Amino acid sequence: MKVTICAVGRLRKSPELTLIEDYLDRFNKAGRSMGLGPAAIHEVEDKKNLGMEAEAALLERAVPAGALLVTLDERGDLVSSPDFAARLGGWRDGARDVAFVIGGADGIAPGLRARADWSLSFGRMVWPHMLVRVMLAEQLYRAGQILAGTPYHRV
Repeated sequence: MKVTICAVGRLRKSPELTLIEDYLDRFNKAGRSMGLGPAAIHEVEDKKNLGMEAEAALLERAVPAGALLVTLDERGDLVSSPDFAARLGGWRDGARDVAFVIGGADGIAPGLRARADWSLSFGRMVWPHMLVRVMLAEQLYRAGQILAGTPYHRV
């Protein structure tokens, strides 16, 4: 099951990028034997600053054909890490690739949000898109570890 993180904006060398690369590398290595991954990031940039709708068009083009569309949005569902892992495992077992979409500073355009198969929230607070990428990368790795039955996730 391929996992694509489609995000607005480009991360340059930074502590956030180092964390994202580390967690996705761990996810890819550990998940291979369980049919999880590879995970990759596809960054898009609205160079003309045309707003949410232009970003949405770029994001939609970045979503692989046939992939389940999951938006990261403050209005999305709040779930536990084990519940997230179970959902990821179900998608894998249903042979579905998944694309996680992270919007820009103004969020995700309503039309793209409405098209999503699922919307996920990391809390009622709004997070900077670069931190959402880190948090998603860690949760993907954690989900893989939960599905593998390792002690990484302690209850």
